Amino acid sequence: MRPDFWLSCGHHLVERDEAGGLAISDALLSAWLARPELVPPGEACDAERALHASLLANPRRGVAGIEVSALADEDARENWQAWLAFRDHLLAHPTLEAAYTALFRGDVRGTPPLFIAQLAQLILRNILDAAEDPLRVRAAELFFRPQRVSTEGGNLLLADEETVEAAAGGARAGHGGLGVLGQMIAETGAGLRSVELDVLSPENTQAYWERSDRFDTVLDLTFGREGQDALARVIEAWVRHLLGIGVSVQPLQTIHDEAWAWYVGLDAEATAIATRLWNGEKVEPEDLGRVLALFRLEFENPAEMLPRVAGRPVYLSLAMSAGKTVRMKPQNLLAGLPLRQAKAA
Repeated sequence: MRPDFWLSCGHHLVERDEAGGLAISDALLSAWLARPELVPPGEACDAERALHASLLANPRRGVAGIEVSALADEDARENWQAWLAFRDHLLAHPTLEAAYTALFRGDVRGTPPLFIAQLAQLILRNILDAAEDPLRVRAAELFFRPQRVSTEGGNLLLADEETVEAAAGGARAGHGGLGVLGQMIAETGAGLRSVELDVLSPENTQAYWERSDRFDTVLDLTFGREGQDALARVIEAWVRHLLGIGVSVQPLQTIHDEAWAWYVGLDAEATAIATRLWNGEKVEPEDLGRVLALFRLEFENPAEMLPRVAGRPVYLSLAMSAGKTVRMKPQNLLAGLPLRQAKAA
């Protein structure tokens, strides 16, 4: 039997409704309240401790504005205002999927990126519940965890940014070598640490399951290899689950379509590059070189598209920053596809 994965995301604390969505639970809210960002520090005032304790006991209870304004620390007040707004947004929707989708059909300002990433991970854990392919699960990490990129030897390797930075920190403390990710660590200005971050391949993918919560495996996203196909399949599943739209997604090496009608950047860097191309502006070769992956997305039912582009492909792009990091924004697929009308999640 395939081992469970992403245990730390709290998937075991929620249940599916009849339609397959995740219903919000008191257990999940309490788990979020137990995070270090919300647990009152040693110097917290009595009012903050009382607020935290009361919410642990009843995570759905209403909180009056005066309770938050009574907190002595300004940062604590801001943190609690953000958390309570996020909680109330969740409770106003029947499922986590509906709450996530609604965030990007309205104003998301003020919603901490940490909470958005946690929602995305929970939803993906639900989508991939029956997944047997570890590469697809590893590719899904791009949706909620920033990645560091290595392009050494013509290969395109992605490793978890937080893991790489931790390894670099260990390197500065005087440890040894980092195997395949030595180049990534070298770019941080550190030495190498005696830790091996394995590139997933058909020969070793099963090792992913027991390491899934460590985020210490490397995805090979080189064109023509299994990683890009895995990411394409996750994109298909994400769109189908959240929008109720059937799509097919295929990796591309280049776009041979001089009259492309629609595009979606899968991150801020890709969006900026594609927008400049769309507007006929000059794009420097080094900027084009930061595009890591291209995809062709087609709707199974063109009638679900805006009439003016019905039947035409949608091109997707993923890019890295000048500092060789990838911060995918999966919400762009919800807000950016040319839908005839929005569907409820």
